[in-house]
Amino acid sequence: MFYFVLYLVLINLVAVVITAYDKLAAVNHRRRIPERTLLLIAALGGAPAMYLTMLVIRHKTRKPLFMIGIPVIFVLELVLFWAVAHYVLHII
Repeated sequence: MFYFVLYLVLINLVAVVITAYDKLAAVNHRRRIPERTLLLIAALGGAPAMYLTMLVIRHKTRKPLFMIGIPVIFVLELVLFWAVAHYVLHII
């Protein structure tokens, strides 16, 4: 369980960094991080931090794919976590 929590902390840190970097790159007209990569990081567990970062720095807030998609990804991750914990690990 320790390694799972450590993984979640690290992937959320990565999500914050790449979201902030993409915003900085957009402002400075530099090479951006592909949307596919941002969504992949969210799907790998970084959705909560990425969503909060996007709201705080006002990045991608006009894109429905991100403003709806990332919360949906997060809810699906929660359901998956619960299902694995309940049916496979029998801890919930």
